Amino acid sequence: MVNEDALFYSRILTELTLSFHIIYATIGVGIPLMIMIAQWVGIKKNDEHYILLARRWTRGFVITVAVGVVTGTAIGLQLSLLWPNFMELAGNVIALPLFMETFAFFFEAIFLGIYLYTWDRFENQRKHLLLLIPVAVGASFSAVFITMVNAFMNAPQGFDLVDGQLININPILAMFNPAMPTKVAHVVVTAYMTSAFVLASIAAFRLLKGSNHIYHKKALALTMKLGLIFAIGAAIIGDFSGKYLAEYQPEKLAAAEWHFETEGKAPLILYGKLENGEVKYAIKLPFALSVLAHNDPTAEVLGLDQFPEDEIPPLYIHYLFDIMVTIGIWMVVLSFVFWIGMKRRWPIIETKWFRWLIVLGGPLSILAIEAGWWMAEVGRQPWVLRGLMRTADAATSSNQVDLMLILFAGLYVILAIGTIVVLSRMFRKNPVERELEDRAAEKGGVPS
Repeated sequence: MVNEDALFYSRILTELTLSFHIIYATIGVGIPLMIMIAQWVGIKKNDEHYILLARRWTRGFVITVAVGVVTGTAIGLQLSLLWPNFMELAGNVIALPLFMETFAFFFEAIFLGIYLYTWDRFENQRKHLLLLIPVAVGASFSAVFITMVNAFMNAPQGFDLVDGQLININPILAMFNPAMPTKVAHVVVTAYMTSAFVLASIAAFRLLKGSNHIYHKKALALTMKLGLIFAIGAAIIGDFSGKYLAEYQPEKLAAAEWHFETEGKAPLILYGKLENGEVKYAIKLPFALSVLAHNDPTAEVLGLDQFPEDEIPPLYIHYLFDIMVTIGIWMVVLSFVFWIGMKRRWPIIETKWFRWLIVLGGPLSILAIEAGWWMAEVGRQPWVLRGLMRTADAATSSNQVDLMLILFAGLYVILAIGTIVVLSRMFRKNPVERELEDRAAEKGGVPS
C-alpha cells in the first residue's frame, strides 16, 4: 500500500534538495572552464587582470564546491531513504555512472588542490594553466555521469525485466540510452552559460557600485561574450531535445505544449492559460511545433489524446517551458546587444539601466536552470522509471519523512546564508585594487 503522506513529503524533499543542489552543481560545472579561459587569456595577452580574475574566481569556486559536496551527499542519501523501491529495482544499473561521477569529482578535487597551492611557483605560467585542464574536465564529466542516471530514468534500456527484477544488465548500454546525448549536452552547455552570466552579473554590479576599475570591465566583457556563445549553443541543443521528445517521450512534449489533439501543421503555443480545457490568451506560432518535432512544417505531432489519462504529465509544465525559453531568448538578445555595442562603442552598454539588466541576468539564468530541471522531472511523471515503475510505487512508507523535510530545509537555509556571508566577506576584505597593489609590490612593479 502507498503511504500518501510519505509519498508527498518524499517528493517535496527531493524537489527541494535538487532545486538547492542544482545551483551549486551548475556553478561547479561551469566556473572551472571560466577560470581556465581567463587564465589562458591572461597568459596570452600578458595581462595581470585576467590572471587575477582566474585567481579570485577560484577562491569563490572552492566555497561553492564545499557546499555542493554536502548537497550532493544529501541527494545520494535521499535516494536510498526516500526511494528504496527504485534503488532496489535499478540500483545495479545506475551504480556505474554514480561511481564514475564520484571518481570524476575526486579527479577534479585533487588537481584543484594542486592548482590552488602552486600559484606563482611556476616560472612558466602555462604549466600552471595545465593543472586547470583536469579540473575543468573532471567538473564537466561529473555532470555527464550524473545526467546519465537521469537520462536512464527517462529512457531505460540495457537489461531484461523478468518477474519484476532487472537481469542481464549491460550498464554501458544503459548509460548510453537515447535520452543521454541531448540531456548531457543541454546540462553541460547551460551550466557554462549560467556560470558566465552569473560572473557577468557580479562584474556589472561592482561597476554599478562605483568600482570603475578596468578589471571589472574586462571581466564583464569576457563573461558576456562567453555567455552569448553558450546561450546560442543551448538554443541549438534545445531544438534537438524537442526532436528527442517527439520520438521517445511524445506525451511530455504534448503536455509542455498543451497539444491536446494529434494533428499536422501543429502550432507552438507560448504563454496563455487553461480555462476548462481551453487555451486562452496564448501566442500561437503556426507550424512551429511540427518543425520543432520533425523539421517538417506539415508533420503530424502526437497529442495528449493518444495517451491514457493516468500517464499524462501535469500540464503546468507548460509554464516551466515558457520560463526557460523566454529567459534563454532574453539572455541571447542581451548578450548579443552587449557584444555589438562593444564592437561599435555604443554608449548604451555603459548606462546604469543596461548594467542593471546584466545584473538581473545572473539570477534569471539560475531561474531558467531551475525551470528546466523542474520541467524535466515533473514532465516524466507519473513515472520514476519511465514505463517500468511509477513514482508512487518507488517511495518509502516511513512516517518520518516530514521530520526529514524540516531538518534538511534547515540545513539548506544554513548553507545558503553561510555561502553568502563567507563569499561577501572574502571579497569585501580583499578588494581588487588592494590585491593588484600587493601583487605589484611582490613583483617590485607598479600596480595596473
